[in-house]
Parts: sequence; C-alpha cells; structure tokens
Amino acid sequence: KIFLNTLKYLQSNEFLLDVDLWRLFANLEELNKISLSFVENFFEIVKEHVSESGSSVDFISILRKFFQGELCQTHQIYCLNYTSAVFYLENLRQREDFGIYLKQWCEQNEQCKRLHLPELLVAPLHRLTRYPLLLNNIWKRSTDETEKGYIWSVKEKVEKSIRDLEGKVKWLDNFQKFKQLHEVIIWPQVWDRDKRFFVPECLKQNLRESSSENILSSASRLLLHEGRLTLAESTRLLDVYLFLFDDFLLITKIKRSKKKYGGSDTGLIPVCPSLTPELQSLLREGGFCTVLDQPIPLDRLILKNVDPVHVTVFSLRNAFLIQHENRYRQCIAVFLLQAQTETAKKTWMSQIEMAISSYTKQHETKKSTLFCLPAESSEI
Repeated sequence: KIFLNTLKYLQSNEFLLDVDLWRLFANLEELNKISLSFVENFFEIVKEHVSESGSSVDFISILRKFFQGELCQTHQIYCLNYTSAVFYLENLRQREDFGIYLKQWCEQNEQCKRLHLPELLVAPLHRLTRYPLLLNNIWKRSTDETEKGYIWSVKEKVEKSIRDLEGKVKWLDNFQKFKQLHEVIIWPQVWDRDKRFFVPECLKQNLRESSSENILSSASRLLLHEGRLTLAESTRLLDVYLFLFDDFLLITKIKRSKKKYGGSDTGLIPVCPSLTPELQSLLREGGFCTVLDQPIPLDRLILKNVDPVHVTVFSLRNAFLIQHENRYRQCIAVFLLQAQTETAKKTWMSQIEMAISSYTKQHETKKSTLFCLPAESSEI
C-alpha cells in the first residue's frame, strides 16, 4: 500500500505519469480488500465460538462465500500478471526518477521493514499456496462428517486451481521469453548468409524468407540451454551465442550496436527477466544475434568430442564438434566450438545429448502410435 499510494500521490502531482499502475500492481487493491474481508469474517466466527463456549463453528458458510466466490479468482488474476510486473519493474528501476521514488519515498518508511518492492509483490503468491494448509488444518479439527467432506472438497478444488495457475504462469513466462527472442534474433536472407547464392534485385521480393522468423512463434517449443561460445574459423575466432531448443540447435553471431536498447527515442523497452544475464546485458547495450546458418534439427545433428591430443597441436581448448547432416546423411556443415572452461564444455555436450535422446524418443513414440492401426471391428 505504501508503494501503491505513494505512486498515486506522485502522479497526482504530475510525477512518473508514464508509469502504468496496473502493469506494476495489477488488481492488488481488490485482492487486499477480499483477503482482509476473509480474515475478518473468519476470526469473527472463531470469536463467537470462544465467547459462547460449546457453540458449533459454522465454517461451511464462510468457506462457501469466499472459496466459491472471488478469493481464488482474484489471486489468479494477480498471479498471472506477476511475471509481467517483475519484467516491467526491472526496467523501471534503471531510471533515476523511479529509483528516487523507490528508495527515498518508500523503502525508508518504517512499515516496509527494509523490504524492497520485489519482495512485497511476491507475497500474494505465497498467500495463495497457504490456503490448502489452512483448509487442511480446519479439516483435521472438524468433528462433523458432512462438514469434513465439504472442507476436503474445497481444499482439492483450491489445489487444482493452484496447479492450473502454475501451468498458465509457465506458459506465459515461456511466451514472453520467446517474444523477446523474436526481437533479439535476426534472420538474414539466404543470399546474405552465403555469397554463393546470386539473386537479382528484381527477384528478391519473390524469394523473401518470411517464414524463417516464425520458427520461434510456436507456443509449444522449449528453450533447453543457451550460452556464449567461440567458433573456430580458418582465419579467426568468432563470438557466437547458441540456443538449444527441444527440436533444433541455432548458432548465431553476436553483434553489438552503439545504440542502447530502450533509448530515449524509442521509449523504455522491457528486457525479459527470464533471459540469461549475459543476453540481458547484450540487449541493454543494443546488441543482437544474427543467425549464422540454418537451424540444425536434432535428428540431423552429430556431436563429437575433440580429442585432448589436438588441444596442444591446434591450440584448441575445451573444444567439441557439431556436424549437420542432410536427410541423405551427407555432411553439409561443420562447427568447431570452444567453451570457456572444461565444465562448460561438458555441460553443453550433456545438454545436447539429452535433447537428442528426448527428441528421438518422442518421435519414435509418435511413429509407433501412427502405425498402430485400430483393430478391425467384428461388426464389419
């Protein structure tokens, strides 16, 4: 409330007018109101039970009122916005005026108990997960079988609601990450990637690879591992950034720009907190990743370790080889990669091997399901 009301006060005095209250706090006021009402009603029943000793405690009416009402739904709305709020807050904190609001106007207040806004914003998520514990404790102490059955059914519904919410939050987090990757990763045209391909200007419009950028639009695709490596070329070492997805590997070149990400001319562009710190730093510096070659499908990827003997002979350190084969098992590309440490190399090789294994198993299952035709009906 201190952070929310202070921001409202500042905006009423024409400060921080561009800060979106909903994006930061969502339905927090409504959530506070309903939560407080639940607590007050709950303790009123307990108070009556204590003052009138021996009287029964009617928990069913209050549980029906709140848990079949708006208590869980209001929490869900807040929780679904939480990832986006953290996303938004992290970028606002880069601003000097917003930093003054946080540190001087809010965090120094004694009621905050030295807690920062991110620590307070996560509290409603923790509260929601405690409701099943509360219901379980009421169920244990209840003596009426009808009441016990009802309380247990409410507890199960709340637990299911939390499980459903976790799935939605993960999906939203993944969606936001891929949306940001879509902006970070640049897909050059085939004639820009490889100078062997000549296409006259008059034909380029007909050959635009518009579909390549849509590869990252799939909501079901997962990013398993990512990071910076060095690609050994014939005359130089190239900084590359690899993205290992659950169905292909993408090798990109790191490009840096003098223009800052989210400069004053473009407005504040949020950087997804679920991206790696290295990629976040690259984004804030205005950098991006240009696709070096076509994506390597995991069923066409051959991974090979570089023998330690070659380390001294060719000055290779923590190196491994990635081979891209076409559908006819012909090698069409080879990438000699070096990690910063032996541990990082082992991690990369392990992650790629697990991804290939998982991808292979998944597609073998699909094939077996496809070829298992249903038995012919005896009625035909």
